[in-house]
Amino acid sequence: MTHVYNIYCDESGHLERGLPPVMVLGAVWCPVEKTREIASRIREIIERNGLPHGFEIKWSKVSPAKARFYLDLVDYFFDDDDLHFRALVIPDKTQLQHKKFEQTHDEWYYKMYFAMLNVIIDPKHHYRIFLDIKDTRSAAKVRHLHDVLSNKNYDFDRTVIEQIQNVRSHEVVLMQFADLFIGAVSYANRGLSDNAGKMALIERIRERSAYTLTRSTFPRESKVNIFIWKPTWGHA
Repeated sequence: MTHVYNIYCDESGHLERGLPPVMVLGAVWCPVEKTREIASRIREIIERNGLPHGFEIKWSKVSPAKARFYLDLVDYFFDDDDLHFRALVIPDKTQLQHKKFEQTHDEWYYKMYFAMLNVIIDPKHHYRIFLDIKDTRSAAKVRHLHDVLSNKNYDFDRTVIEQIQNVRSHEVVLMQFADLFIGAVSYANRGLSDNAGKMALIERIRERSAYTLTRSTFPRESKVNIFIWKPTWGHA
């Protein structure tokens, strides 16, 4: 049976220069017909924890005081079979050698985005991909990424990857979910431990997934899929 999936993408540490050295590209995805139900369940968790309507879920907001709320979100993710997460981790972007391999940071960035998304995409199904608006170049980024993904998948009539578009993360709760999990993966791979609330969240994800978040999972793992990218000759 053919399904249509929404994929919500976000990123952390994606700029070529500056901290942190760890870069993470990630996505949460689910069947399109489940998006309203999932958003409704997340809103219920927000209300149950006494947070205001429209509260924005963000990794940067995780604190010991809000740990119960974020732990409830993580448990909901693992209890709902329709929700999936994948992250591609670049442990140290300062080691990249773009000049040596005659590529710009942008060109390499699109290769990484393709590598992150291509494992999710199955040509038997259809996909709608949503990216958080980061800057004024977001529209051009979307067009180029659509070209790259479609061509690599021989999807020249764009029936597999139906659309890629920018959205504002504060308006899309599933995009916020992606931010939360990407933040957890980045924090774990940076070796940080100074926020007890964030550490509680990471430990719960590790417990429920049985993965460390700092090592690659099985390539076809569908619930929490982590790929730790390492430079190979010609791609560093």
